[in-house]
Amino acid sequence: MKAIVMSDFGGPEVLVPREVDEPIARSGWVIVKVHAAALNWHDVLVRRGQYRSPLPHTPGADGAGVRVDTGEEVVILPSLYWGHRSAAPSPQFQILGDHTAGTYAEYVSVPEECLAPRPAGYSWEQAAALPLVGVTAYRALLTRAGLTSGESLLVIGAGGGVSTMALALSSAVGAQTFVTASTSEKLDKAQRAGAAGGVLHTDDNWPQLAKELSPNGAGFHVVLDPVGLWDRSVQTLRPGGRLVVLGANVAEQVTMNVRPFFFGQYSLFGTTMGGGEDFRDLMDLVSTGRVVPPAIAATYSLADAAAAHTELEAGGAFGKIVLRC
Repeated sequence: MKAIVMSDFGGPEVLVPREVDEPIARSGWVIVKVHAAALNWHDVLVRRGQYRSPLPHTPGADGAGVRVDTGEEVVILPSLYWGHRSAAPSPQFQILGDHTAGTYAEYVSVPEECLAPRPAGYSWEQAAALPLVGVTAYRALLTRAGLTSGESLLVIGAGGGVSTMALALSSAVGAQTFVTASTSEKLDKAQRAGAAGGVLHTDDNWPQLAKELSPNGAGFHVVLDPVGLWDRSVQTLRPGGRLVVLGANVAEQVTMNVRPFFFGQYSLFGTTMGGGEDFRDLMDLVSTGRVVPPAIAATYSLADAAAAHTELEAGGAFGKIVLRC
């Protein structure tokens, strides 16, 4: 079969198309013929060697395709070995494409429990783009922060896959969503996708500007920070608000004043990609038809994975970049 294989860690050029053996059937696992594989920033970190993947290695967390054994059209949850506690993953937890061959291939082998039917009305590209960002945003906003109808949400960094999915899920549950963005173009696209308003986080005083946009200027019930700016994001909360943190691609360390935090009665939630329970709840919500499918920024052939990674790292895309396999 055709697959993308890394023989070394490095830049996009290490993603090389090759012919490799198809996966072998094993108990409890299912072989899926991949129709589309969506890119995530996690894939970039795998490519750079952060997860110490075995070499040679095929990356890729997200995918959608057809079960070889039954012919069912499915999406793949890339959460492996989550464990039995919904509160947190087990020590064995890993993401598909970390140490297990991933979805940048014509076929992939995954645990049967990590499959769900392809949602009605979703293209292959949209279905492939749903699982990782979908379950991540669902766990962050609904499982962890408990976002409900009538509340307000601020999403830091409009344009990324998690951010655009957060907007879709927030709208689906009846919350009002605002965003920050790095460019006016991304801000405009977010508003066309349903955001009630937004500010550029390139402005030094963006926390104050964002807070002024919140209902009655009181601050937001929930702030989702997938980039690592939460020393500033916390300034946009209303008293008693909840800050959800799930990424650090902008900053890995923050310094905060403790007194304003506890006087504000704020809650801070750390989260990451969810497990099977989050996935099932996400798919139940998607099945209602209220969740807008993921925005697709660009589609590449499997052989052009290096070019797709180059576009992803450039940071200009609004929505997901997808490989057709």
